[in-house]
Amino acid sequence: MPRSLYKVALFLLFALVTVVAWTWYEIERPLKLPGEAVEVRVASGATARSIARQLRDAGVGLNDWEFVVAATVTRTTHSLRAGRYRIAAGASILSLVEKFRRGDVQREQLTILEGSTFEELRVVFAQSQELRHDTAGWTERQILQAVGAGEAHAEGLFAPDTYVFDPASSDVDLYRQAYLAQKERIEQAWQGRAADLPYADRYQALIMASIIEKETGRPEERGRVAAVFVNRQRLGMPLQTDPAVIYGLRSRFDGRLHKRDLQSDTPYNTYTRAGLPPTPISLPGRAAIEAALNPDPIQALYFVARGDGSTEFSTTLAEHNRAVDRYQRSGAHSAAP
Repeated sequence: MPRSLYKVALFLLFALVTVVAWTWYEIERPLKLPGEAVEVRVASGATARSIARQLRDAGVGLNDWEFVVAATVTRTTHSLRAGRYRIAAGASILSLVEKFRRGDVQREQLTILEGSTFEELRVVFAQSQELRHDTAGWTERQILQAVGAGEAHAEGLFAPDTYVFDPASSDVDLYRQAYLAQKERIEQAWQGRAADLPYADRYQALIMASIIEKETGRPEERGRVAAVFVNRQRLGMPLQTDPAVIYGLRSRFDGRLHKRDLQSDTPYNTYTRAGLPPTPISLPGRAAIEAALNPDPIQALYFVARGDGSTEFSTTLAEHNRAVDRYQRSGAHSAAP
């Protein structure tokens, strides 16, 4: 080999080694972050270049081509998984590529509030960007069939709680988890229920629990509210619970109950109809279910809000009328004839 060609070859080899070493250094060095950690959300089907751009936009100090090269040489270009990622200080380009390849994503969560309705639950699920919306356009009946429910109506059957799930999980899986959780809660409470309750079955207990859930948000009052309705049911008195009436009005409810609403008969009007409404009126939590099946041992038949968030309970109608006069005759929220 001529001396000149030897020198060129040696130079090119040196240059190649230098480039490889520098590139390796670049993809192994700790990246600069705008803080202790940043989060990026990678969409399904994102390319290495688009992910690099997202990282840079989030404040991660890298060049697009470095990330693309690292993904290419590690053969992970087509294996980068979607999801929400947390990138902590000390991360390198190579460690990020491996993180995206493994799908080391942050688990997601959403919360269903106690006392919300099944319709509201559907909205929460539908608005979640992390869930796969397989039930979009499904009827209530189709959802019930998908989770293995034998009931005809979905209201009350799903447990309000905070659910943790992997990104891109099917909403069907979350519906099933919530359904089975509620089924287990009502079964456990039913097994430990008080004697001589006026429920024909677990479903009636769930209906009562949904009413209790809507009537009070104070934990210490649930057992007493339950006692009022159980005592009324035992005596054949109408339950006269406003939340059930409101549920029956649906879109006709304008934010305030009127006399005409209490006189307008629906299956949920517990002023015009005796007994429990035909279905639950909300998604009751564990405490409301426990209260329905273990009410406080008191004889109260009435209650009225005091106006400070607490409730006055009465045994006789005369006592109740005095309480209404004392606290809120103009707009009493109460159980009363």
